[in-house]
This record gives sequence, structure tokens and C-alpha cells, in this order.
Amino acid sequence: MPLFDMPLAELRDYLPTRDEPADFDDFWKRTLTEAEAFDLAAEFKPHDAALTSVDVYDTAFAGWRGHRINAWFILPRHVPDPVPCVVTYIGYTGGRGFPHTHLEWPAAGYAVLVMDTRGQGGAHPDRPGATADPDGGDFATAFGMMTRGVLDPEGYYYRRVFADAARAVDVAAAHPRVDATRIAVQGESQGGGIAQAVAALRPEVAAALIDVPFLTHFRRAVEITGSDPYAEIVRFLSAQRGLEEQVFRTLSYFDGVNFAARGTVPALYSVALMDTVCPPSTVFAAYNHRPGPKEITVWPWNAHEGGAGAQREAQLRYLRQLWRPHD
Repeated sequence: MPLFDMPLAELRDYLPTRDEPADFDDFWKRTLTEAEAFDLAAEFKPHDAALTSVDVYDTAFAGWRGHRINAWFILPRHVPDPVPCVVTYIGYTGGRGFPHTHLEWPAAGYAVLVMDTRGQGGAHPDRPGATADPDGGDFATAFGMMTRGVLDPEGYYYRRVFADAARAVDVAAAHPRVDATRIAVQGESQGGGIAQAVAALRPEVAAALIDVPFLTHFRRAVEITGSDPYAEIVRFLSAQRGLEEQVFRTLSYFDGVNFAARGTVPALYSVALMDTVCPPSTVFAAYNHRPGPKEITVWPWNAHEGGAGAQREAQLRYLRQLWRPHD
């Protein structure tokens, strides 16, 4: 896949005008207040994953409207408590998968809380999910999640997901084996977009690791890429003619550029210059608007896989350096 977006020099200066509704902060304050009306009711059931150096818990907690959200909670077995924790969010269509696929963070001495994404993972053999989405919306949608409830921000799918994700941080912070002052949020693609939002909604987290983030700079994404999942929005608008203004108004409440503009915690981003799924200009739009401490790793010859294992190693080094004064 050849380069298709702006040259890197232009990307580093790309600072588009943000499309932000006037009540953005009030909307999210109200959303979190509604979610927090329900007790977390976190459950941690020991799970035999046939792993000898970690403790694994099949976890559930109350997310949006008290809906039960599943997760894995995994801790290193022979490390003194309390430990830092990485709250991980999953890429599009995937679920929490299997405990043995989330061992990098425990191997580094950290706990990891892997949040299932409601309504996803039902057809993903490597990353099965275990969490339903009771609120499915009441209007015709394109295949996938991008247009579920998209005509009204109150009922949009990602309102529920972002509320769940903020509550996941609360679950980690409340656990007695976790150092609540050292919690990071992390994810790739959809997971990166969720982490980017949560870093603004829960500014008490210590760091954000945001890889090739999805759910960011929606209008530019749908205008320059034909790849899914953004193409779901294009297909919806091609069938539901005349709804463009209404759709993009809803999406403005969930745009990662607006969350990034409120990001004050240290953040490590990554971007891939051949990425047609999450175009590099959408990533830089968010990164360049972010006021807090930040770094970005650029992978010039990669598509949506980005840095993959090399980026994970960079994240491990980043957290080690960030949290070294506490060790």
C-alpha cells in the first residue's frame, strides 16, 4: 500500500479546526454521572488458565446503566503489592479473548485489566467476547457498530462503550493489589480511540498508550479512506440520504480530536504512514491538539498493524521510564 495521505512534514503541522458541540463537557459529565449512579459491584473469580506465574481472575463490573461488563484481571504472582496496572481496550470486532494472550504487562510486573467491548467478539475466533449490548438502538444501521444509534448522541453505541471504559479504570483503582497512582490506559485502533477518550474522562490516570487510534477526526477519515470501519458511515449515508448533518453532529461528541484536546496525562502515540484504516492525518490531528506531555512513534512503512511488537516494546520502556521514580 503506497503512501496516500499527507507527507510527514505536513502531518506534524496538521492542526485542523475542531468540530466540537458547545455542550461537549456537559454531555460527558452527565454521562459519567449517570453511569456512576450504579455501584461498581466488581467481581473477581479465580480462573484456572494453566499459567503458573500469574493470578488470573474472571472479572465483571457494572458499566453503563449497570450492564455487566466482563474483563480479565491478571497479576504477576511473585511481585510485592501494590502493583501498577494497565487497563487495556480491544480493537474493533474483538473481545477480551484468552488470558494467555495478555501476559506482556504481568511479565513486566504490572497488573492488567482487559475490558471486553460490549456487543463485540461474537464472531472472532482468536478474541471471543463475553459481553452483550442490551441497548442496541432503534434505527436501521450499517453492518457493524459505527452507525448503531448514530442519529442521537444520547443513544449512540460508543456512549455506552466509553462509559464502560471509564468505569473499568475505577475497578482497577479500587482493587487492593493495585497502586491507584500508577494506572495507564492502553489500546490499538478502536482500543486506542477508547484509551484516548478515557484519558480525558479520567484525568487521574497516570499515562495513556494510544496506538493508531480509531474514532478520531471522523469527517476527514470518511472522506479519504474507503476502508472499514469508517466505510460503514459512508454506506449508511449513501442509503440514508439527507442525514449527514445529524450523523456528524452525533459523531462530534465522540471524536478523539476533542478528547485529545483535553488530554493532560503523559501520552505515547503511534501512527503508521501507510494506514488506510486509521489514516495518519486523523492520528496527527488528535496528537497535535493534545496539550499534555506527549510522544509519537512513526512507522513509515507500515499499514494498520503499525509497530505491532516493536511498539509494545516501546510502551514497556516508556512506562518503565515514567514510573521509575516510584520503584
